[in-house]
Amino acid sequence: TRRGACSRSSRPCTGKGDAVAVAGAPTLPGAVLFACTLNAVRSPMAAAILRHLTGRRIYVESAGVRAGEPDPFVIAVMDEIGIDMTQYKPHALSDLHDTSFDLIITLSPEAHHQALELTRTMAVDVEYWPTLDASMVVGQGNREQVLDAYRRVRDGLFQRIKQRFGLEGGPTV
Repeated sequence: TRRGACSRSSRPCTGKGDAVAVAGAPTLPGAVLFACTLNAVRSPMAAAILRHLTGRRIYVESAGVRAGEPDPFVIAVMDEIGIDMTQYKPHALSDLHDTSFDLIITLSPEAHHQALELTRTMAVDVEYWPTLDASMVVGQGNREQVLDAYRRVRDGLFQRIKQRFGLEGGPTV
């Protein structure tokens, strides 16, 4: 049976759920985890996008190999598409209370290795989506150039998520 999308978490879902599944699209998994290195940029963006597109239909979580610090550039570029990340706090894979996900999508090599190790005795699909760490450009250009790097990551994740899960709708990026 499919799990209730937000029943595994005490925090409320904030997804709009305005996306619709494309005819012939793959069945949506019940629980998805996005993982990256510090859970500050890539995985929280991806989780927020999927949550925004599917609302309460899927339980969505994110975590990092280690917990980083909230990133103000993430907050800024996600706000541009109507997703509020101001309350987000990064956490590590070891902080997860429940690891029974149907799908784990890793966004960095370190997270992929950790996810494979974590799931070696579990029946869970693990996918690797190599994704640029936009925080690497901080200090390498002006504010607009940094924001552009974060927007490219956001937009790439948005399109990949819509394609992978057979979704339409949501904000146009």
